[in-house]
Amino acid sequence: METEKPILTLNDKLALDRTNLANERTFLAYFRSAVVFLSSGVVILKMSIFEDITSLGIVLLTLSPLVLGYGLFRFVKIRRRIATYYQK
Repeated sequence: METEKPILTLNDKLALDRTNLANERTFLAYFRSAVVFLSSGVVILKMSIFEDITSLGIVLLTLSPLVLGYGLFRFVKIRRRIATYYQK
């Protein structure tokens, strides 16, 4: 049995749009951080001048997909929560 969604006023719809945009912006911040971790890790591992800190490069390469995965998980979770208020 499907529950009825409340009828939203214009202010409510605009607030949901702002929330949706904020959710997308937050995901892009997680994505940007993951790309920075990935590129920094690759640079540290590939450049011979950074041989002393190769373990940091490995840590950054490991953190990159974890950050991206967490950001994606959070994005989908919040998006589903927002979708419960949208009236189709």
